[in-house]
This record gives sequence, C-alpha cells and structure tokens, in this order.
Amino acid sequence: MENNYPKAYKEIIEILKYVPKESVEKIPQKMIDTFNRKMDNNYNFSIDINKSFEEQELLEETKAILANIFRDYWATPYQKERIKAKERYDWQKIEEEKKKKYNSDIFNIDNKRVNKEEEIINNNLPIEEKKENFFERIVRFFRKKFRLK
Repeated sequence: MENNYPKAYKEIIEILKYVPKESVEKIPQKMIDTFNRKMDNNYNFSIDINKSFEEQELLEETKAILANIFRDYWATPYQKERIKAKERYDWQKIEEEKKKKYNSDIFNIDNKRVNKEEEIINNNLPIEEKKENFFERIVRFFRKKFRLK
C-alpha cells in the first residue's frame, strides 16, 4: 500500500493557489506549513483551468483532506451540522455491516441465560468446603498407608 499523503499535500497546495485568499486565511497557518513541509516536491501536479473541479484528477487522499478543510474551516454552521449528521449515519451503516459480516451477536449474551448457568454451577458446588491443615493431611496419609480408620 502506497503512502499517497505527500502527493496529496502537493495537490492541496496547488489547489489552494486557486482558492480566494480570504478562504485560505481561514485554514490554520500551521496546517498549511505542514502541507508545505511534508509534500512531495518531485510530484508533478497542476490544475487544468479548462476543467471543472469535479473533472480534476485528484487522489482520494486529496479529496478527503479537502472535505475536512471544508467541514472545519469553510462550511456554515448549518453545513457543518449536516456533514456531521451524514458522517454519523455513514459510520452507523459501516458498524451495522461489520455486525452482519462478523456476526458480533455472539458477544451479546442474554443475562438470564448467564444467570441460569451460574445458578446451576453454584447448586452443584458443595455448600461447605473443608480445608485440611498440614497435620490433618499427615494423619490421613498414615491412616491410608496403614489402613486405619
């Protein structure tokens, strides 16, 4: 699996050149500095201004980073809430698929059954457990050895 993040950072920096300055200023400078520091300088990427944004050939990592930037810095409060609701919905769907795929119901044990099993086990245990001390064990050993009562 290839680490495409340095290439994605390069794509982000190139895209930000075409974004209004007011919008770029909403992104923390520390984040932009990180993109500049960690980007792959040998990767050739340029924006084709004759194509729409949707038509640009971007890495999936670039799209994910841009989505997070939009959500965290450019979206209105209403848009942020809608995005977060969609993310929660998608996460729940993924978790449901995992449950179906891996049959995680085996971990949801019915408490009544567990209590019943514990009760059966407890009923089969002796009520009083007598522990022999060292001396009693010695005496028992000799009684067995010499067949004494």
